[in-house]
Amino acid sequence: MKLSLNTATVKKQWTLAQAIDGCARHGIRGISPWRDKLAEMGLKKAVAAIKANDLTVTGLCRGGFFTAKDWLDDNRRAIEEAHELEADCLVLVVGGLPEGSKDLIKARERIKESISIILPEARAAGVPLAIEPLHPMQAAERACINTLEQALDVCDALGEGIGVAVDVYHVWWDPKLEEQIRRAGRKRILGYHICDWLVPTRDLLNDRGMMGDGIIDLKRLRSWVESAGYAGFHEVEIFSELDWWQRDADEVLKVCKDRFATVT
Repeated sequence: MKLSLNTATVKKQWTLAQAIDGCARHGIRGISPWRDKLAEMGLKKAVAAIKANDLTVTGLCRGGFFTAKDWLDDNRRAIEEAHELEADCLVLVVGGLPEGSKDLIKARERIKESISIILPEARAAGVPLAIEPLHPMQAAERACINTLEQALDVCDALGEGIGVAVDVYHVWWDPKLEEQIRRAGRKRILGYHICDWLVPTRDLLNDRGMMGDGIIDLKRLRSWVESAGYAGFHEVEIFSELDWWQRDADEVLKVCKDRFATVT
């Protein structure tokens, strides 16, 4: 079963050490840590525990935020961490508008230039960079790359060592999604993140749904990704302040497995 747990799904219940142990108990073979939890555990301890449980690190969350003042040093540390973890990719949440700016075009250009600065270091470390387009509702604050087309344009400009993370929550609505997934192809789809879009959505950041509880056509999106050649892990990433973060974490993992087998 190529299922991976993004640790955000149980961030309120478990430490990274508990998440690693939970994946092993539930037979989930992939894990994608967030860097705050990684820092709490310590990089060396995390690497040892992940290897001891024979888990694949499907991604490290996150680098990016290229419009922040300290972006360069932070991204260099993220590349080092991803290298030590032997992560499949370093996920980039690229950042929104700089403080006080309304110039979206300039912000996107700045992001491309910033990625070009760290890309040689990522290549040297053997760490693929994965741009994750975020839903347009988050363009101002979190990521002003909002479609796969925009992300792939950056990939085309910068060359080898960079691809995309396809998160269904952020891209399901895009009328160009199928053609852009096909354009990305096997080499540039570096991650595939699953959850669901609830109607109504009570919080635009922290009210993602468990697969099957919302309106995303997950089977169709999976068919597009797999037709493009992607054969990697399906990574469950659910931000859920009002529901799944309130539940027992073992229950959450059990439901993740059940829904992965039945509705995705």
